[in-house]
Amino acid sequence: MKHEVTDFDPAEYLDNDEMIAGYLSDALETQDPAFIADAIGVVARAKGMKRVAEDAGVSRESLYRALSANGNPEFGTVLKVLASLNIKLIAQPDGVGSHHTAA
Repeated sequence: MKHEVTDFDPAEYLDNDEMIAGYLSDALETQDPAFIADAIGVVARAKGMKRVAEDAGVSRESLYRALSANGNPEFGTVLKVLASLNIKLIAQPDGVGSHHTAA
């Protein structure tokens, strides 16, 4: 019995804002810059790379490069892309480790 193996593309399943936010939140929790950049690229593909690039003010080709697993996008580019995806970063304590208070 022969089994066919196909490539899995998570972009095909990111069809609403909640799925996208969950996917990116999971990626951010890894604290792996390459994985996070790639995850943002997956979301950009799901939304349409051409539109995201135009909204972010960068070329589609440079966005593909920057948001690949081997890319190293500038933080400003990441913020522009996230804004074009209607995603905002929110800082919150992680509840792990010691708690620091202002003196």
